[in-house]
Amino acid sequence: MTTKGSAKARGGRTFECTACGQPAAKWVGRCPGCGGWGTVEEGLPPAAAVGAPGGAPRATPRPASPVRPIGEVGLETVVSRPTGVGELDRVLGGGLVPGVVVLLAGEPGVGKSTLLLEVAAQRARGGGTVLYVTGEESAGQVRLRAERTGAVTPHLFLSATADLEEVAAHVEAVDPGLLVVDSVQTVGSADVEGTPGGVSQVRAVTSALVALAKQRGLPVVLIGHVTKDGAVAGPRTLEHLVDVVLSFEGDRHSTLRMVRGLKNRFGPSDEVGCFEMFDGGIQEVTDPSGLFVGTMTGTVPGQAVTVAMEGKRPLMAEVQGLVTKVGADAPARRTVSDLDTNRVLKILAVLQQRCGGFSFAQQDVFAATVGGMKLREPAADLAVALAIASSYRDAPLPYGLVVLGEVGLTGELRRVPATDRRLAEAARLGVPKAIVPFGPGTTAPKGLELVQVDRLDGALEAAGLGGRAKR
Repeated sequence: MTTKGSAKARGGRTFECTACGQPAAKWVGRCPGCGGWGTVEEGLPPAAAVGAPGGAPRATPRPASPVRPIGEVGLETVVSRPTGVGELDRVLGGGLVPGVVVLLAGEPGVGKSTLLLEVAAQRARGGGTVLYVTGEESAGQVRLRAERTGAVTPHLFLSATADLEEVAAHVEAVDPGLLVVDSVQTVGSADVEGTPGGVSQVRAVTSALVALAKQRGLPVVLIGHVTKDGAVAGPRTLEHLVDVVLSFEGDRHSTLRMVRGLKNRFGPSDEVGCFEMFDGGIQEVTDPSGLFVGTMTGTVPGQAVTVAMEGKRPLMAEVQGLVTKVGADAPARRTVSDLDTNRVLKILAVLQQRCGGFSFAQQDVFAATVGGMKLREPAADLAVALAIASSYRDAPLPYGLVVLGEVGLTGELRRVPATDRRLAEAARLGVPKAIVPFGPGTTAPKGLELVQVDRLDGALEAAGLGGRAKR
């Protein structure tokens, strides 16, 4: 059995898992550390022994920078500069810090290049010089996209190369204020063994770009690929080398896009920025609640509105439910979209067992969100329950009603995090009434009627869904 840090193959070759970093003496199909299949690849050759022959210690070099008390360290080098794209600045914590290295990862075709081309154009329009390096497309392809999105500007320089040494030479010649590399998996170095995109190449290229950014105080933004599971492709150390890791998410069948912070050394790591994709490019959405809410209920059965938390950002979201009778000799179906399937099944069981008047054995049940928003948090339980109950009763919820709460197996309602912030967002958008679980210190914002209940059947009564079904 090999141990971490000691694996060495014959002929000086090493192998390493790209997911967890576990070394192996030879190539294997399954990583012995994390159990991932197909993640073991050839790594860097073992480093030469440090020190002179015979074990003599090497002379200690003179420190390049003096030691200073922490109170005397200046903050000028960590002042962020806005990118010109407000939603991205929100996630970054105000903008790009000199010398920061940002990794933006996302699925193919989600719009990573379009977003960063807009960022590059905004910086160039502000008087800064920007170098955009593309290793995946030709210069003509990027120019066509820039024409379509209005990103053509004299201070935006473009280079179509996949050679690390050429990138360094272009940086020396142009002296940009921002460097964008699309993508880090396509750039390679002739001094490192392996093909571009491999473990050795990705680690070496990223390390070189990080060193370049720190030496010149140059903000660098790297586009990264993702695996089929949605994780950042390449060795896990890639995320440790950079300062900021962002995930660019979105459904190809929806115009909505979200930039989610996963790591940030200069700001919050749980913020979310919202964008919309158009034929003419990408546009930030400063108030995205309208994307996720069709109507404020009160007209059609099966609609319920809640307030979800995306990072620290409260967003209004609509949940829809549809309950129909199954056909003759057909099994009952449960179809869920953009919600947690197991939680929906649990809510159906609680409605039937704890609330009375519900029976789903001969009913098809459909549950979904509006606008492509994915709701996985327990705070959406009550909205799912009321949407399904509203469709079952064939009775709409009151107009302008917002509901929050986690549903337990015994039918109790549990308080959810950030209730006050969620209610404040609802009040800001003019919501007149909210149903929430009992909780100490819960106060109603001005103009919002607050109804507190402790059980799901009480919430049904407060929403006007008591009594037997109209079926």
